[in-house]
Amino acid sequence: MKSILSSSPVRFFVFASFLFLFSTAASGAVLGSREQSNQQFEDPEKLVRELYAQLTFPAGKTPDWKYVRSMFINDATVTLRTGRDSTTTFSLDGWILDFVNFINDRDVKKTGFEEKLVKMRPMIYGDIAHVLVLYTAYLPGVTKEPQEGVDSFHLIKKDGRWWIVSILNEIPTKDRPKPDALN
Repeated sequence: MKSILSSSPVRFFVFASFLFLFSTAASGAVLGSREQSNQQFEDPEKLVRELYAQLTFPAGKTPDWKYVRSMFINDATVTLRTGRDSTTTFSLDGWILDFVNFINDRDVKKTGFEEKLVKMRPMIYGDIAHVLVLYTAYLPGVTKEPQEGVDSFHLIKKDGRWWIVSILNEIPTKDRPKPDALN
């Protein structure tokens, strides 16, 4: 069998041209998808929406935690309402571990999980942003009503993109109704 390289110069040129065109098209597709996938980092609202989209998953799947981490600065914190009168502040890794434990302990991988953004109120000032969110969370297939929650996101624009610095969470009650801005 003859090598394409030892064939005629015309065949070699055709083969080399094909390789060049294929590699150019492939790299363009990769760059195009990378540009498209980075669009959520260009705007604080898009970034917050993307986080909710990543934390919602069907049965049999779980979030891509590496991708979720890429939305936060390294020293980010997440403070969650963990009881009627208590909150817990997590590092980013601690929050992810708590979420993974929730998935495993409640067997959520079998049901999936949905955290749906209901209303968003952004405030952007220069390179800082605050985004207040009303969301509902529930396990598909469970008869329990979705639970409402309020998240307060703090973001910073750094290195040409937006990053989540912290999330504060509160659960509305009769004594603590959701803020007027989210009605």
